[in-house]
Amino acid sequence: MLISEAQHQEINVLLQFNLSSMQEGIKVHSNAEPELIAATCRLFEKGLITQEDGGYLTSLGHTAAEHAQALKTILTASEVATAG
Repeated sequence: MLISEAQHQEINVLLQFNLSSMQEGIKVHSNAEPELIAATCRLFEKGLITQEDGGYLTSLGHTAAEHAQALKTILTASEVATAG
């Protein structure tokens, strides 16, 4: 099963959060790409972030961002290992 473009955009938003600080959020400005704005709104509707334009991760959002960032790390390491 492939992820949809919408899910891909949501994952990209989650990857923008700094997991080492719960005091650091993100802000998606009104002049950002429409896909990014829509993804951020969907994450808010799903209860993963605190505001429609970003804000902070909720507890569920933090878990999702941890998984997204771990997957990116694993896949990046795998790319380096196969290239070497």
